[in-house]
Amino acid sequence: MIYIGIDLGTSAVKLLAMDEKGVIQKVVTKEYPLYFPHPGWSEQNPADWYEQTMEGLKELISGIDASKVAGIGAGGQMHGLVALDEKDQVVRPAILWNDGRTGKQTDYLNKVVGKEQLSKYTANIAFAGFTAPKILWMKENEPELFAKTAKIMLPKDYINYRLSGAFCTDYSDASGMLLLDVEHKCWSKQMMEICGIRREQLPRLYESYEVVGTLKPELAAFLGLSPEVKLVAGAGDNAAAAVGTGTVGEGRCNISLGTSGTIFISSRNFRVDDNNALHSFDHADGYYHLMGCMLSAASCNKWWMDEILRTKDYAKEQEKIEKLGENHVFFLPYLMGERSPHNDPDARAMFVGMTMDTTREDMTQAVLEGVIFGLRDSLEVARKLGIQVERTKICGGGAKSPLWKKMTANILNMEVDVIETEEGPGYGGAILAAVGCGEFPDVEQAAGQLVKVVDTVKPEPELVAKYEEKYQQFRKYYPAVKELFRE
Repeated sequence: MIYIGIDLGTSAVKLLAMDEKGVIQKVVTKEYPLYFPHPGWSEQNPADWYEQTMEGLKELISGIDASKVAGIGAGGQMHGLVALDEKDQVVRPAILWNDGRTGKQTDYLNKVVGKEQLSKYTANIAFAGFTAPKILWMKENEPELFAKTAKIMLPKDYINYRLSGAFCTDYSDASGMLLLDVEHKCWSKQMMEICGIRREQLPRLYESYEVVGTLKPELAAFLGLSPEVKLVAGAGDNAAAAVGTGTVGEGRCNISLGTSGTIFISSRNFRVDDNNALHSFDHADGYYHLMGCMLSAASCNKWWMDEILRTKDYAKEQEKIEKLGENHVFFLPYLMGERSPHNDPDARAMFVGMTMDTTREDMTQAVLEGVIFGLRDSLEVARKLGIQVERTKICGGGAKSPLWKKMTANILNMEVDVIETEEGPGYGGAILAAVGCGEFPDVEQAAGQLVKVVDTVKPEPELVAKYEEKYQQFRKYYPAVKELFRE
């Protein structure tokens, strides 16, 4: 059978067709515009998502046996606010995850409602990108549009709604709205009251692998597919990507070195750290996960290479870096502020420790190391909760660098597994569809059979010791300059 995975990203939708053995048959990408109507705002038109998804599906299916397509699963950009009226018309452009307009509302939630109460209601505190602050912003700034809103959903749920008619979401994606009681897997009555919304405005909740409906007959006819094709609830992009890398079960870890950086730790049990430094979310495998999210990861290296060194030859710049664990230069990777574990939008990047003998290679090395030191800050929070992580998968554009993988293994003191198929949320969505269609009994078994490790980078004891000393130095810098950022 064939299972289709949809990755609804910020710049494009990526679709793939996977067979029951996990082999990818075809991949199609369709781009759509991103709008910045005011400084700090970030919006998209949900109709663009749907139109390009349909175009992508049509292209994907041509050339493969359409009669074998059994299910569709989507992973998508999280936190975005999609509002529909009673006639299912989009009320306003979707406000995206990277939109920064909700500072006032985020402060209200964290300081007036209070972080302790928010954590009690949702297991998390408010971040500017989350959905609840956007609802409050809309209520305050666009009251007429807010009053017209009959349905509130997330980006990938809009696609599911258009394809199947099911008004649904999954627990992993809903976790990032600040409306879900993550521990008990239900909408929080308190948060609905705070945001001024009703239960019927929110979608029905499902596990990511559960079937929510079938393809609408008219769309099936248009695409040349059976109307019996099943749609599963899908997952938020990070949870879907974790499924796609086999990061399911107890104590499994995945590190993503993309534009932003994440450390994703799956868990059988619900956990929250005392300071809410990590996101505590439901996972697509039916259990839970902790996640640390850095706002700048591979984008730090891109900035350094493209804007400062003015080169596109990233590999060449890394060739001469040899003295690992001995660099006297440090880099704080906060180019866009920081989310985990500091939750400080005012934080900024800086180099520390340059001397007259500092070289170009030292600076490049510091940028790469700084990102992994930042991820280790989140890992240390997880370790304090008693979670033992001994190895990690790695994905994202930064994972293509052998040097960066070696730094990751030694700074985190973990074995780093490189996987055969690195297609992110789309691959995870296809796996979830396969589980929903009964191809596998559960997500863990599916991922165990389909995700294959092709290489492992092991930490070297001597290098681990050197980097331990460097990390202890690195972790002193942010607390030392935190107040300067505020000023």
